[in-house]
Amino acid sequence: MATGSTDSARSPSSGVLQKLLLVFFVCIAASTYKAIQPPPPKLCGSPDGPSITGPRIKLRDGRHLAYKEDGVPRDEATHKIVVVHGSDSCRHDNAFAALLSPDIKEGLGVYMVSFDRPGYAESDPDPNRTPKSLALDIEELADQLSLGSKFYVIGYSMGGQATWGCLKYIPHRLAGVMLVAPVVNYWWKNFPSDMSTEAFNQQARNDQWAVRVAHYAPWLTHWWNSQNWFPGSSVVARNLGMLSKSDKEIMFKLGAARRQHEAQIRQQGTHETLHRDMIVGFGTWEFDPMELENLFPNNEGSVHLWQGDDDVLVPVTLQRYIAQKLPWIHYHEIPGAGHLFPFAPGMVNNIVKTLFTNDGVKN
Repeated sequence: MATGSTDSARSPSSGVLQKLLLVFFVCIAASTYKAIQPPPPKLCGSPDGPSITGPRIKLRDGRHLAYKEDGVPRDEATHKIVVVHGSDSCRHDNAFAALLSPDIKEGLGVYMVSFDRPGYAESDPDPNRTPKSLALDIEELADQLSLGSKFYVIGYSMGGQATWGCLKYIPHRLAGVMLVAPVVNYWWKNFPSDMSTEAFNQQARNDQWAVRVAHYAPWLTHWWNSQNWFPGSSVVARNLGMLSKSDKEIMFKLGAARRQHEAQIRQQGTHETLHRDMIVGFGTWEFDPMELENLFPNNEGSVHLWQGDDDVLVPVTLQRYIAQKLPWIHYHEIPGAGHLFPFAPGMVNNIVKTLFTNDGVKN
């Protein structure tokens, strides 16, 4: 009887404690889940979202893609180019249009269209974004603007994920391709492990962790780059301290010009712009670019890759290896140049002229 009465007396308090613990863990789990969920994007044109200020097309899945045209009129152009911007940029950051000399533009009949990649500026986000979906977005943009059966693509920095996607998924639509300092995925399977590891370790420690999270736990990318316990991605934080000396000089000169549209870049939210860039760029790809075949075996077009050897964002050693594995790519390495070398005087003229003079097109 004594033992039974002790057990009965202990049961109510034990049950209350279990319930309190359960409630505590449920609250912790709910709080954690809420913390790792990115906020919904602020869609352009929605009641609480940013305004729509430029032309857009409606894509196959209902999303909208904002674009900007430059150069000679589209119906008079000899060379039609789709330009893909890099990370933390938008359609207004088209150095290839802004810095290309009028003589080349008009003399060679150059038309360019740049567009906001999904989630950036005024293009709707695409939570299912992949290199393939980006390539199909570009193809649809070209079709709706009547650019013809073939067109050129120039992809800069993180725009490389779309450009490699074009080489894989819409090669029949390409007249020529220019990869300019394209971001490299350390997990492409054809990189020797020691080489990719060495290049990976050249990053700042915080960027190593940010890239690891994007690759191994993409669902944590928003939280990792938003929490205050550990530093996240330098690019997301706009930490210019890690840039090379030449890049810092270029950034100083560009600062005033860019402020006019800088607020538009992340206006729909950081997750569907920079975070999504990381998730796609450093995720598991369904193809390895180093297994691509020559698009132009008869020299009817060409593919070029430009890289600065002092680029602290994209390792030159991995670009050299890609060029070695794909000898049909024309590789151009700029001594002493950083990641922003396209903005250096005269560089855009050299890049664009090289594309046209080596693509087999009669000018």
